[in-house]
Amino acid sequence: MLEKLSEALKKATDKIAKAVFLDRKIIEEVIKELQRGLISADVNIYLVKEITDPLKAQALDEKVKGIEKKEQIIKMLYDTILEILGKEKKELKINEEKGKKQTIILLLGLYGAGKTTTAGKLGLYYSKRGHKVALLGLDVHRPAATDQLEQIAKQNKLAVFVNKEEKDPIKIYKKFKSELEDYDLLIVDTAGRHSLDKDLVTEIKDINKTIKPDYKILVIQADIGQAAKNQASEFQKALEINGVIITRMDSTAKAGGALTACHETHAPVYFIGTGEKSNELETFNPQAFISRILGMGDLEGLLEKVQSAIDKDSQKKLKGKLEKGEFDLRDFQEQLKSMSSMGSISKMMDMIPGLSGINKEKLPENMLGVQEEKMKKWQHAINSMTQEEIKNPEIIEKQTTRLGRIAKGSGTSTSDIRQLIKQYKLLKDFTKGGVSEADMGAGGFSQKQMMKLAKKFGKKMRM
Repeated sequence: MLEKLSEALKKATDKIAKAVFLDRKIIEEVIKELQRGLISADVNIYLVKEITDPLKAQALDEKVKGIEKKEQIIKMLYDTILEILGKEKKELKINEEKGKKQTIILLLGLYGAGKTTTAGKLGLYYSKRGHKVALLGLDVHRPAATDQLEQIAKQNKLAVFVNKEEKDPIKIYKKFKSELEDYDLLIVDTAGRHSLDKDLVTEIKDINKTIKPDYKILVIQADIGQAAKNQASEFQKALEINGVIITRMDSTAKAGGALTACHETHAPVYFIGTGEKSNELETFNPQAFISRILGMGDLEGLLEKVQSAIDKDSQKKLKGKLEKGEFDLRDFQEQLKSMSSMGSISKMMDMIPGLSGINKEKLPENMLGVQEEKMKKWQHAINSMTQEEIKNPEIIEKQTTRLGRIAKGSGTSTSDIRQLIKQYKLLKDFTKGGVSEADMGAGGFSQKQMMKLAKKFGKKMRM
């Protein structure tokens, strides 16, 4: 996402840091590159000037010289963009108000923004964090909207309340009101239109008045660019929205328009959607976001992905096996499945310090795709093993007949099987001796463990 902006920021900071003398020519080159990158990312032209004019003035100020000037300019660039993206991470406070049993999130937006998909993603995100979640479908206009919400809820094991016959959203809410009170988080999916017309305004105002949500969240897609400003402004006037979720952040390099528009309308971005899968939803952390686009990684975001991919019961079971030293190939297979559900290796690379700065275009052709295909082969191979082989994979290496049988049965090669066992041993070695409470977070390994794992894999894992 935001590849051109990322490239422009990296070039700007590198050029400033490496310059022996910051003369007018270098400064003007840096400013022009930065402006091009911001405009390519669809940032409003006036906002581009707001970012670059003070930067240029600071850079040309003769009162500050040498290394101190370089540091000041780079810090000023970082702080300016951080200010525009929202300064700090904003979080929805779920069920935290004293004496309040339920938190209600009302999702708003036009057609095609991804409200229904986002409702499911939000539900999964908070259910993984121990909340009892219900989805309520109040989109009574779009054909198959209730079917879609039901399907998403079923996939993510979430409670869902819809009425396919009723065309009045207020009546639907009142019908299920007593049942909905059993849940500590209610996520409400509403209807959209091609534009914010009078009928839609009237409908969402009535829903808002009846339901009294804690959060009125506008869902907008990243690829609408600067048009997001008008959408955010219109919805804010109609309903006083108090937050935004941006979808399709994986499909466009022009998300700067949507991000910066939210700043201009004073509506914080809470989440960004980074793919089609249910767990491809990330909390929006401006500092980590800038870190990622500068190629410095985002370990906090990676740990959050791990937490979204693995539920608490599975994590507790895994922890018990690790403590007893009983980690086998079936457990390894479950970890492979969890990794697959986290998204592509390419996306995860962007979040790991040291790997995030790698230019993927310079990697061997289709290398990342080959890695993902290899993980799929490993899962097929495990499914072709006997229970004895799964529990004690060392016996496979000692008996080549077993290797041949498994390879033939799973459509893989003996080399694939050997690599599988090698990586299993690496992970088992990493967890040998058990894992303490300090090392295991609420949803996965701690940052300390992740750094250790990244270091080990960096030395031993064959790509």
